Amino acid sequence: MAKNKAFLFLLLFSALWAHGQAPERVREAQGEGKVVFYANITGVEPLMEAFQNKYRVRAEYVRVSTDKFIPAVLTEHRARKLQADVLQAPLPVMEILKKEGVLGRYVSPQSFGYPRWTRDPEGFYQIFAIEYMAILYNTRLVKPEEAPTTYKDLADPKWRGRIVMPDPTSHPTTIAWLVGLRENGVFKSDEEWTAWLQGLAANNPMFVASLGPTPDVLARGERAVGISMPKYLVTKAPAPLMWVNTPEGLFGSPRAIAIAQNPPRPNAARLFVDYWLSREGQKALAEQVGEYTLLQGTYPPIPGINKATVRPVRDLSDEELTRWSQVFARIFKR
Repeated sequence: MAKNKAFLFLLLFSALWAHGQAPERVREAQGEGKVVFYANITGVEPLMEAFQNKYRVRAEYVRVSTDKFIPAVLTEHRARKLQADVLQAPLPVMEILKKEGVLGRYVSPQSFGYPRWTRDPEGFYQIFAIEYMAILYNTRLVKPEEAPTTYKDLADPKWRGRIVMPDPTSHPTTIAWLVGLRENGVFKSDEEWTAWLQGLAANNPMFVASLGPTPDVLARGERAVGISMPKYLVTKAPAPLMWVNTPEGLFGSPRAIAIAQNPPRPNAARLFVDYWLSREGQKALAEQVGEYTLLQGTYPPIPGINKATVRPVRDLSDEELTRWSQVFARIFKR
């Protein structure tokens, strides 16, 4: 009963805030002039434009690739020159930034529309989506019946020299994904998992810095299959891409959003986070950007994605990321 009362109070608080405080915040955000958004997510220009049109606050998007996100942000932060008001990245990255004191506390009223596990207990960030990874293939080079059907198929020698993937020695999301496959039961033992990694390495995959470059490599026909994201079927359309709904399900790192500690434009920062997490924002994120969001009832326009099982992988600590990076460097001989 107490939990129900608390939940009803939060809903009432959210409604009162939305109808009473929002206009004041909008005016204050407009006075600040703009919001600066650091993120590693691609294709979000429609959301930035929609935010600007709705609130008449300029939105500046600074894209930083995952492998450079932490050093770039920490360099600015330590020099006290961080320009970001809002930051967005996979959870492993956000946890590191939280530990380093980059993030500020802000619990958006919109966050109560998400599962409880998505809210940082200390109020520093809100998880809103899963950076879901899957097998993609070039439809001009691979027929549907010839495409891999499971992750294990990627170790088949028939794919030697035909795979593209983010570098497993430096890309945090891919490191967490590979470890997550083992921890979520895709492989029955460490020995089976290690043998698969060795088979994948023997197929000499092309490594790129992050998930972002993978669809272009596939679309150009430089590689036939890849470890990538189904969202690119939306953002790269009409590229010849298709995804595989593997029976093991899809896995990925949760994505989170947060304001910076002492952001240059605090009202614009909070307004932007509120919009991003709103149903309007998440609907656009799913339908126009192809993201797999955690707000119920929002799906990207990708064939069959509403029937897929998408699960988050565990957040790895700094020490684990370093250790697994070294392990994968030995396996993939990088």
